[in-house]
Amino acid sequence: MRCALACLHASLQCFDAGALLPASIFRSVGISYVEGTVRGPAGAETAVRFLIDSGATYSLLPEPVWRAIGLAPKREMEFVLADGTSVRRAVSECFLTLPQGEGHTPVVLGDPGDAEPLLGVVTLEILGLVFDPFRRVLHPIRALMV
Repeated sequence: MRCALACLHASLQCFDAGALLPASIFRSVGISYVEGTVRGPAGAETAVRFLIDSGATYSLLPEPVWRAIGLAPKREMEFVLADGTSVRRAVSECFLTLPQGEGHTPVVLGDPGDAEPLLGVVTLEILGLVFDPFRRVLHPIRALMV
Protein backbone atom coordinates (compact mmCIF):
# COMPACT_ATOMS: atom_id res chain seq x y z
CA MET A 1 0.00 0.00 0.00
CA ARG A 2 2.84 2.41 0.82
CA CYS A 3 4.41 1.79 -2.56
CA ALA A 4 1.08 2.46 -4.28
CA LEU A 5 0.59 5.66 -2.31
CA ALA A 6 4.15 6.73 -3.09
CA CYS A 7 3.44 6.16 -6.79
CA LEU A 8 0.25 8.17 -6.48
CA HIS A 9 2.02 10.97 -4.62
CA ALA A 10 4.78 11.06 -7.21
CA SER A 11 2.24 11.39 -10.02
CA LEU A 12 0.63 14.51 -8.55
CA GLN A 13 1.98 17.80 -9.89
CA CYS A 14 1.56 21.40 -8.76
CA PHE A 15 0.41 23.54 -11.71
CA ASP A 16 0.21 26.99 -10.08
CA ALA A 17 2.83 27.50 -7.40
CA GLY A 18 1.75 31.13 -6.91
CA ALA A 19 -1.92 30.47 -6.12
CA LEU A 20 -3.17 31.77 -2.79
CA LEU A 21 -4.73 29.08 -0.63
CA PRO A 22 -7.27 29.37 2.15
CA ALA A 23 -5.67 28.92 5.57
CA SER A 24 -7.33 25.49 5.86
CA ILE A 25 -5.48 24.01 2.85
CA PHE A 26 -1.77 23.22 3.06
CA ARG A 27 0.44 22.45 0.08
CA SER A 28 3.62 20.42 0.13
CA VAL A 29 5.57 19.65 -3.07
CA GLY A 30 2.42 19.59 -5.22
CA ILE A 31 0.34 17.73 -2.66
CA SER A 32 -2.54 19.46 -0.88
CA TYR A 33 -3.89 18.77 2.58
CA VAL A 34 -6.92 20.01 4.50
CA GLU A 35 -7.54 19.94 8.25
CA GLY A 36 -10.77 18.30 9.37
CA THR A 37 -12.50 16.54 12.22
CA VAL A 38 -14.01 13.05 12.18
CA ARG A 39 -16.65 11.86 14.64
CA GLY A 40 -17.82 8.33 15.37
CA PRO A 41 -21.30 7.04 16.26
CA ALA A 42 -20.87 7.57 20.02
CA GLY A 43 -19.59 11.15 19.62
CA ALA A 44 -15.84 10.54 19.97
CA GLU A 45 -13.97 12.84 17.61
CA THR A 46 -10.45 13.67 16.55
CA ALA A 47 -8.67 16.16 14.32
CA VAL A 48 -7.25 14.79 11.07
CA ARG A 49 -5.01 16.21 8.35
CA PHE A 50 -6.32 14.76 5.06
CA LEU A 51 -4.39 14.40 1.82
CA ILE A 52 -6.82 15.65 -0.84
CA ASP A 53 -6.77 12.73 -3.27
CA SER A 54 -9.01 13.34 -6.27
CA GLY A 55 -7.90 9.94 -7.60
CA ALA A 56 -9.34 8.07 -4.60
CA THR A 57 -12.99 7.06 -4.68
CA TYR A 58 -13.52 6.83 -0.90
CA SER A 59 -11.84 8.62 1.96
CA LEU A 60 -9.51 6.54 4.14
CA LEU A 61 -8.88 6.70 7.89
CA PRO A 62 -5.76 4.99 9.30
CA GLU A 63 -6.42 2.32 11.91
CA PRO A 64 -5.50 4.42 14.99
CA VAL A 65 -7.94 7.14 13.88
CA TRP A 66 -10.98 4.97 13.15
CA ARG A 67 -10.45 2.93 16.31
CA ALA A 68 -10.12 6.12 18.41
CA ILE A 69 -13.54 7.35 17.26
CA GLY A 70 -15.19 3.96 17.66
CA LEU A 71 -15.94 2.96 14.07
CA ALA A 72 -16.82 -0.63 13.25
CA PRO A 73 -16.81 -2.32 9.84
CA LYS A 74 -20.19 -2.28 8.04
CA ARG A 75 -19.12 -4.07 4.84
CA GLU A 76 -16.02 -5.01 2.88
CA MET A 77 -15.04 -3.79 -0.58
CA GLU A 78 -12.27 -4.40 -3.07
CA PHE A 79 -10.10 -1.45 -4.13
CA VAL A 80 -7.50 -1.10 -6.88
CA LEU A 81 -4.31 0.71 -5.87
CA ALA A 82 -2.26 3.08 -8.03
CA ASP A 83 0.10 0.22 -8.98
CA GLY A 84 -2.82 -1.94 -10.19
CA THR A 85 -2.92 -4.39 -7.29
CA SER A 86 -6.21 -5.11 -5.52
CA VAL A 87 -6.84 -5.00 -1.77
CA ARG A 88 -9.91 -5.66 0.36
CA ARG A 89 -10.75 -3.19 3.10
CA ALA A 90 -13.59 -2.75 5.54
CA VAL A 91 -15.83 0.28 5.04
CA SER A 92 -17.80 2.21 7.64
CA GLU A 93 -19.11 5.76 7.90
CA CYS A 94 -18.45 8.78 10.07
CA PHE A 95 -19.37 12.42 10.40
CA LEU A 96 -16.68 14.59 8.83
CA THR A 97 -16.22 18.33 9.26
CA LEU A 98 -14.03 20.49 7.03
CA PRO A 99 -13.82 24.29 6.99
CA GLN A 100 -15.79 24.13 3.72
CA GLY A 101 -18.63 21.86 4.95
CA GLU A 102 -19.69 18.83 6.94
CA GLY A 103 -21.69 15.64 6.58
CA HIS A 104 -21.83 11.86 6.89
CA THR A 105 -19.53 9.96 4.57
CA PRO A 106 -18.37 6.42 3.89
CA VAL A 107 -14.75 5.79 4.87
CA VAL A 108 -12.31 2.98 4.22
CA LEU A 109 -11.01 1.55 7.49
CA GLY A 110 -7.27 1.44 7.00
CA ASP A 111 -5.21 -1.60 7.95
CA PRO A 112 -1.94 -1.36 9.91
CA GLY A 113 0.63 0.18 7.58
CA ASP A 114 -1.88 2.13 5.47
CA ALA A 115 -0.23 5.51 5.15
CA GLU A 116 -2.22 8.64 5.86
CA PRO A 117 -5.80 9.92 5.89
CA LEU A 118 -7.12 10.44 2.35
CA LEU A 119 -10.02 12.66 1.31
CA GLY A 120 -11.69 10.99 -1.69
CA VAL A 121 -14.16 12.17 -4.31
CA VAL A 122 -17.24 10.53 -2.78
CA THR A 123 -16.75 12.60 0.38
CA LEU A 124 -16.11 15.72 -1.67
CA GLU A 125 -19.31 15.17 -3.66
CA ILE A 126 -21.34 14.49 -0.51
CA LEU A 127 -20.09 17.79 0.91
CA GLY A 128 -20.78 19.58 -2.38
CA LEU A 129 -17.10 20.30 -3.02
CA VAL A 130 -14.68 19.86 -5.87
CA PHE A 131 -10.88 20.05 -5.88
CA ASP A 132 -9.41 22.48 -8.40
CA PRO A 133 -6.16 20.78 -9.47
CA PHE A 134 -4.74 23.94 -11.06
CA ARG A 135 -5.19 26.30 -8.11
CA ARG A 136 -5.11 23.40 -5.60
CA VAL A 137 -8.18 24.59 -3.67
CA LEU A 138 -11.53 23.14 -2.63
CA HIS A 139 -14.59 25.07 -3.75
CA PRO A 140 -18.36 24.45 -4.00
CA ILE A 141 -19.52 22.42 -6.97
CA ARG A 142 -21.94 23.76 -9.51
CA ALA A 143 -24.69 21.28 -8.74
CA LEU A 144 -27.20 20.33 -11.42
CA MET A 145 -30.76 19.25 -10.73
CA VAL A 146 -31.97 17.58 -13.93
